[in-house]
Amino acid sequence: MEAKLQSFLNALLLFSLCLSAAGQTCTNHNFASNEVFAACVDHPVLNSFLHWTYHPSNTTLRMAFRRPSTSPNQWIAWAINPNALAMFGSQALIAYRNSSGLPHVYTSSIDLPSPTMQQSRLSFEVSQLSATYANNEMTIFATISLPPRMTTVNQVWQEGPMAQGSPLPHAFTGDNRRSLATLDLLTGSTTAAVDSVLRRRNIHGVLNAVSWGTLMPMGAIFARYLKVFKAADPAWFYLHVACQTSAYAVGVAGWATGIKLGGESAAVQYSTHRNIGIALFVLGSVQVFALLLRPKKDHKYRIYWNIYHHSMGYSVIIMSIINVFEGFKILSPDNKWRRAYSGVIILLGAVALVLEAITWFIVIKRRRSNSNKFPHNISTHTAKVENRV
Repeated sequence: MEAKLQSFLNALLLFSLCLSAAGQTCTNHNFASNEVFAACVDHPVLNSFLHWTYHPSNTTLRMAFRRPSTSPNQWIAWAINPNALAMFGSQALIAYRNSSGLPHVYTSSIDLPSPTMQQSRLSFEVSQLSATYANNEMTIFATISLPPRMTTVNQVWQEGPMAQGSPLPHAFTGDNRRSLATLDLLTGSTTAAVDSVLRRRNIHGVLNAVSWGTLMPMGAIFARYLKVFKAADPAWFYLHVACQTSAYAVGVAGWATGIKLGGESAAVQYSTHRNIGIALFVLGSVQVFALLLRPKKDHKYRIYWNIYHHSMGYSVIIMSIINVFEGFKILSPDNKWRRAYSGVIILLGAVALVLEAITWFIVIKRRRSNSNKFPHNISTHTAKVENRV
C-alpha cells in the first residue's frame, strides 16, 4: 500500500512539474551556476531548450541543453549533424541518471548502418562536458570546437526510455520525428526541418491504400457480382481487368517507394509490414501474368485456373487490408485517416454483403425456372414421339 501511495505521489509531482514546465521559456531561466548565455531558443517539440554563446574568434560554441519534466528513467540528447539535417550521422551529447542517482553524460556518434548509443568520439572536439539533474530537469553543458565558418548548424534533440541502466531507442513517430532544425548561431534564427522521409512515407501509404487496399477489393466485387447480370456481360470483365491492372500498376509504385525507404533506413525495420508487402507484390505479379495463361471457358483446365485465380485473389485482398493497417501503426497519422479508410472498407463490405444476397436470389430463381422448364420439354418431346408411333 505504501509503495502504491509513493508511486502516486511521484506521478503527481511529475505532473505538476510538467504543468510548470509548459509555461517556461528559455529567456526567463536562471542557471544554478549563474552561468549566462548570449542566446537561447525554445524548441518546438519535446519540451526542451537550448542556450548558447558562440565565440567567432576561436569558433567555439558554449552550450546548455535542458529538458524539464525528465523522469529518472529517461535519457536526453542534443546533437549536431555536420552533413545533413537528419538523425543518422549526428554527433550527440547524451545524458541520463545512473544507478547511483547521479547524472552521467557522454558523447556518441550516431552512424549507419547500425547506429548505437555507445560512448564514442565525435568528429569535433568537446570539452567541459557535464550534466546536472535537479527537480526532474536534466541539463547538458559542453564547449564544442566547430569547424571554421560553421555558423549555421543542423541540430537534433531527442529523449527516450531507459532500461537496466542503458538507453533504449527512442520513438520514431510524432514529436520524435520532428525534433530537428537548423540554427543560425549568430542571429538565433531557426528553421524547422522539412521531413522528406515522412513525406515519402505518406506517399507510399496513400499509393498502397488506394491500390492494394481499395481498388483490389473493388475489382473483386465487379467480377463476383456483376457477371450474374446478363446485361453486364462482358462489361464486368473489362471493369474487373481495368480495376485490377490499375491497382497493380499503382501498387507497384507504392511497393517500390517502400523498398527505397527501407533501404535508406537500414537501422529501422518493420518486418511484418515489409514481409507482407513483398508477398503481395509476388502474388499480385503472378495474378497479372496468369491472365496470359487463362484458358477458354470450355477448356477442361478452366475450373482449376478459376480455383487458383479466386484463391490467390482473395488472399491478396485480405493481406492488402491487413498491411494497410500495419502501415497506419507505423505512420501514426491522425485518427481521421484511419477512420476514413475503415469507413471505405466497411462500405465495400456492406455493398458486397447486399450484392451477395441479391446474387444468390437471382441464381436460385434461375435454377428453379430452369428446373420447371426441363420437365415440360421432356413431356412435349415424349408426346411427339408417341404421336409419330
